[in-house]
This record gives sequence, structure tokens and C-alpha cells, in this order.
Amino acid sequence: MAGTVMLAYYFEYTDTFNVHVQGFFCYETAYTKPYLGPEDTSAIPPALLYAVVTGVPTLLITVTETVLFLIQYTSKDLDSREKTIVTGDCCYLNPLVRRTFRFLGVYMFGLFTTDIFVNAGQVVTGDLAPHFLTVCKPNYTALGCQQALRYISHQEACTGNEDDILRARKTFPSKEAALSVYAAVYMAMYITFTVKAKGTRLAKPVMSLGLMCLAFLTGINRVAEYRNHWSDVIAGFIIGVAIATFLVVCVVHNFKGKQLLNEDPPQDHLSNNPMVSSPRVESPLEKYIASQLKPNHVHFN
Repeated sequence: MAGTVMLAYYFEYTDTFNVHVQGFFCYETAYTKPYLGPEDTSAIPPALLYAVVTGVPTLLITVTETVLFLIQYTSKDLDSREKTIVTGDCCYLNPLVRRTFRFLGVYMFGLFTTDIFVNAGQVVTGDLAPHFLTVCKPNYTALGCQQALRYISHQEACTGNEDDILRARKTFPSKEAALSVYAAVYMAMYITFTVKAKGTRLAKPVMSLGLMCLAFLTGINRVAEYRNHWSDVIAGFIIGVAIATFLVVCVVHNFKGKQLLNEDPPQDHLSNNPMVSSPRVESPLEKYIASQLKPNHVHFN
């Protein structure tokens, strides 16, 4: 987890990894969309997205695990149940804390992993945003763009704000789409596999589809504001779904962890059953020794 967090930090806040400089054709219409302002002015700003994908799952998992623990705690005989899980020789960990930390830890690990995958893709590809030429502001006359088919590949072609240009070179895959769909899929699977109460047959799919709809709207907003191409959003969706599905299926095993309250330890069935003697089988060596020790019988005619 620590290594994942550090790698995500280096990708996000340092210039350790240089972004690939991708060229463009003069007057290329795919990159001449209007620039609607920095990310903070978006309908779904990064601060809001990060707060939702970290806060909502944390609150939902904590509340759900607490409710399930209390239901099992009050419905079982408190005198005959073990209320803690032994970890090591001297430490005791409440099962509620154990399950909550496990599911939240895996979720946060996947969140940082998704961020790393997305940042790595953006650094390697250097794909241009739909509004790239708007913020790049190239001097077409100095670049000799008498015809639109001229390809410009050097970084000095842009005269606009360097920060805006750098952000416009990091669009594939879409980070917002990947993080939102990762959180939605993880929480949808958590609700589906964990909540077993009666009367939730309709509530569970409604909540799950609602989360997926919010993630889908996040991707649509990125395209509508000319911040990402459709291919960027689809690639982000694929990464988020793949990581969430892998963690749920292969790491937490569909959230089928140990029960919140341990059952009575099974009694030793051997102590309750009478000992049954099994027939003794002689080895060939024992048979040979026994035959040599037998007295020789002499028969007289």
C-alpha cells in the first residue's frame, strides 16, 4: 500500500515521469474545440470527485459492517460465542474492525492502483485533448502551415500557458471516468454480495444501477466539456471495471470473509466417540521372524 501511494504521488505531483510529446497537423479539427476553463470550473471538479470516491465508500462500508455486526451480535448467545479474533499470540482484533479494515484497505489499494494505471497511460501516450490547439496557440505562420497536412512534432510549437498545455497532453485514458466507474463497480458488488436482508431484492439493483449511472454521467460530462475524447472515457471505464472486478473476485472473494461472530469451536469428535480397535496387520518381516521361531516337528513312520 505504501509503495502504491508513493508511486501515485510521483505520477501526480512531480515531474519525475516526462509526458510524451505527441505532434499534430496544422488546423486539425479534432483538437480545436473550445476551452471551457480549468478543471476546477467543471461541472464535476476533481475535488468533488475525489471526495465522493473516497468518502462515500468509506461511509457505506463502515455503516453496513456495523449494522451487520450488531444484528449478529444481538441475535446470538453472548456467553457461548467468541467476540474477538485472535491475531498472533497476544493481540486481539474485533471482527467488525477486521472486516471493515480489510474491505476498505482493498478498496483504497485499488483506488491508488487505478490512478497509477491511468497516469502511466497518460504519460506514455501523451494523447491530446479536444481543446489542445485552443490552449496551445501555435503560430501557424512561423510554423509554415500554408497547408493543413503539415505535421508539427516539436514541443516549442505552442505559445500558450505551459500548465494548460501539459494538462491537455494527458487525456488518455480519462482519470475521472476510471476512478468513478471503479468506485461504482466495487460498491455495487459489495452491496450485492454483502446485504442479504429480506426486502432488499429490489433495493440492491436500484442502488447498484444508480452508482453505475453516476459513473456513466461523469464520463459523458468529460466529453461534453471537450476535456476528453470518447476513446479516453471508454478506456478509463475498462480500466476501472477490470481492477474492481479483479479485486472483488480474486482478493476479497466476493466479500465472503469470516463471520462477524465466530461459531462455537467444534468439539473433538474423537473424545465423544469410543475408541474402535482396528485389526493389526503384520508386516512380511514379522511373519518371517515368527516362522523361524516355531519349533520343528519331527514325524516318525
